[in-house]
Amino acid sequence: MFGSAGGVFYGFSRRFTAAAVSLNSDAINLLHHVRLLCSLGHLQEALKLFYSITPPPPLVHSHHTYAALFHACARRSSLPQGQALHRHMLLHNPNPDFDLFLINHIVNMYAKCGSLDYARQLFDEMPERNIVSWTALVSGYAQHGRPDGCFRVFREMLVWHRPTDFAFASVISACGGDGDCGRQVHALALKTSFDSYVFVGNALIMMYCRSCGGADEAWSVYASLEFPNLVSWNSMIAGFQVCGYGNRALELFSQMHFSGIRFDRATLVSILSCLCEMGDGLEYCFRLQCLIIKTGFISEIEVATAMVKAYSSLGGEVSDCYKIFLELDGRQDVISWTGIVAAYAEQDPEEAILLFRQFLRECMAPDRHMFSIVLKACAGLATEQHALAVRSHVLKVGFEDDTVLANALIHACARCGSIALSKQAFDTMISRDTVSWNSMLKAYAMHGQCKEALQLFSQMDAQPDGATFVALLSACSHAGMVEEGTKIFETMSNNHGIVPQLDHYACMVDLLGRSGRISEAKELIDKMPMEPDSVVWSALLGGCRKHGETKLAKLAAAKLKELDPNNSLGYVMLSNIFSTDGRFNEARLIRREMEGKAVRKEPGLSWIEIGNHVHEFASGGQQHPERETIFSELEKLVRRLKDFGYVPQISLALHDIEDEQKEEQLYYHSEKLALVFALMNLGNRCYSGNIIKIMKNIRICVDCHNFMKLVSELVDMEIVVRDSNRFHHFKAKVCSCNDYW
Repeated sequence: MFGSAGGVFYGFSRRFTAAAVSLNSDAINLLHHVRLLCSLGHLQEALKLFYSITPPPPLVHSHHTYAALFHACARRSSLPQGQALHRHMLLHNPNPDFDLFLINHIVNMYAKCGSLDYARQLFDEMPERNIVSWTALVSGYAQHGRPDGCFRVFREMLVWHRPTDFAFASVISACGGDGDCGRQVHALALKTSFDSYVFVGNALIMMYCRSCGGADEAWSVYASLEFPNLVSWNSMIAGFQVCGYGNRALELFSQMHFSGIRFDRATLVSILSCLCEMGDGLEYCFRLQCLIIKTGFISEIEVATAMVKAYSSLGGEVSDCYKIFLELDGRQDVISWTGIVAAYAEQDPEEAILLFRQFLRECMAPDRHMFSIVLKACAGLATEQHALAVRSHVLKVGFEDDTVLANALIHACARCGSIALSKQAFDTMISRDTVSWNSMLKAYAMHGQCKEALQLFSQMDAQPDGATFVALLSACSHAGMVEEGTKIFETMSNNHGIVPQLDHYACMVDLLGRSGRISEAKELIDKMPMEPDSVVWSALLGGCRKHGETKLAKLAAAKLKELDPNNSLGYVMLSNIFSTDGRFNEARLIRREMEGKAVRKEPGLSWIEIGNHVHEFASGGQQHPERETIFSELEKLVRRLKDFGYVPQISLALHDIEDEQKEEQLYYHSEKLALVFALMNLGNRCYSGNIIKIMKNIRICVDCHNFMKLVSELVDMEIVVRDSNRFHHFKAKVCSCNDYW
């Protein structure tokens, strides 16, 4: 890097032999001020002042200042500044005498800044080393993820020196998740009595928690510490969080708080991370927020960002997340912005896009994670224009070759209804991983293109995983390809070593149930090696509804209500089965049971994008400002469709009422209102070509499905409806699902 590293030690001796050159008081004061700036963390100012001293002070008078500057470079990981300082030292001191104190700082700087090969070269050429020299190299290898080098230097050090607690902690941290290696170092620490050092104990706690969930071993180390410090408490709490023991972390935090031990932001971030993984953590999150506000940590970026994530993960109000975000009062960074955009991406994708635009207006630079979150938000919108706009930003900042972002783009375009754009994104990828192939397979499955999915799978050059086969089985289910799906299910274990899990069984039950093989679906459930979950029973219930199988429907609904008592699906689907069969009294009883248990049905909603604005429609359409005009146009359209052969499926109405009222109920389903509104705005649409795109939060009903088919021929346009299960492409009176959904 600077020629022979040995030049640093040319003409070395045990002490300085250069002629002492006296310095005037101004130069001495300047050197003192440089060291003061270093101690305050003002590296750039310190370097600027040091380089301005003329003539440059000889090493005999400035070695402490050089050491302070090298130490500051190491703390800031400022390798370019450290290299420049090293060149300056050699230039103005061509034949320096050996100074162990100074050389240790130089080795430490290169090691901490990641230039480990050069640090090792300097270390090997040192004529004399002490424990500080060895520890600097050990810690450098550990900090930069070079465990082999760390262990090698540590073993060599044992020949010459007894390690320090810092060396032990460094080599333990280098073990990462390698529990066997960590236990060997732990045994040495026990033999040399370093296990009682709190610095070593803290490292052991994290090592055990990262190695196969060794929370009990970590707890034993923690309990053995005579004087645990704040880092010890934080390490144990974080360790419980890493191992998935959120309740134990919360108990320890409560003990810590009631013992009067002051926590810090690291403590709170770990606790908030625990809450994200606990289904019942919302109430605890409210209480924790009060404590955070009381102690003033709400203004800390890391804490506020973690709280936003916790509320979002636990289903809290996104408006509460935004209030927390605003507490940062202009100090938001890209991480906090990503957190709030992620919260909105789940619940309000349109607002997430608006927040991203605000983020860009504030001249902040998005990173890969921000882009992936925004693409996820785009997947929740009706058209692909937002996804393409985000892709333009991705290209602009040079992330076009990023595999994760390409995978997100494939998913977003597929969810927005454009399988062609998904395929284009997939085909142009330079490097594909398993997720890339899975994303494209899911896209084909979502759009009912099973043959394309099977053909793509035959070309897959990455190792398939469980998600691969969920996508394939889902594709077969949506296309009614029972034999192909059965073959995939039977061979995934033998040919690919992947044991079917709940998701795979749910897909198979769905595949068999949709095709009318209800009894086979039930037999498969009975043979499952694990207990079926609510998704499996809902798949069976869906098949029963499609084919009018009342007996098994009652069983499936009962199981579904037992496993997920607050889910309205079991009640609604069984009620619909009874209504279709004309058994209105039984349907009414199901509804009353649902009301008695305070189970609320998810309202049917549809969305359509007109002129960069998303319009929402609920069944009945009473909330839309243009409802009167929409109702009038809908009545006209229905009259035209009846002349065209439209017959309302009044058997689907849920109540024992007059046929005319049943028809009116069907007319005002949300997707019909969205369609009429789109037709009213054809001159102002931002669709690609002659396509109307509608999103729906629940599965489309038979009547609306027939309605869409007829309208597609009447107006000579393609209509794309994305329901909760898949895409339906209606064109010329035909749906891409072949009436199989």
